[in-house]
Amino acid sequence: MAEGTKLEIVSPERLLLSEHVASVTVPGSDGYFTVLGDHAPMMTTLRPGFITVTDKAGLSHVYYVRGGFADVSPEGLTVLAEEAQDVAEFDSGKIEGLIAAGLTAQEAAATADEEMRLQEEIDGWRNLLLEAQGTTTAH
Repeated sequence: MAEGTKLEIVSPERLLLSEHVASVTVPGSDGYFTVLGDHAPMMTTLRPGFITVTDKAGLSHVYYVRGGFADVSPEGLTVLAEEAQDVAEFDSGKIEGLIAAGLTAQEAAATADEEMRLQEEIDGWRNLLLEAQGTTTAH
């Protein structure tokens, strides 16, 4: 197995990170997955969550991402996110606002399908807040 992988985390505003790392855990649409050296090629969309990067010295660094996709290739892992930032910049108030807006929209939903879709979205934001509590206290 190769030693680590090349990682780039990119948002529309900037290149957040570009370095060779030991491992990366990413919030894919089907759940979290970890990329080490020689990972099989794959592509997935991202769900809102936290990327945990373990550097070559064994230290963990955490980044919040929302939207976009992750591409694993023989060259490494590229994360193209709609929003990406260091966990220290994560704004739980913004997520609480999204939950409130979702609850308001859910009350006005015209169909059961729309109400269910909104509930899934609200649940996702609530789970993100719970995850953030564990992430920000652990790092």
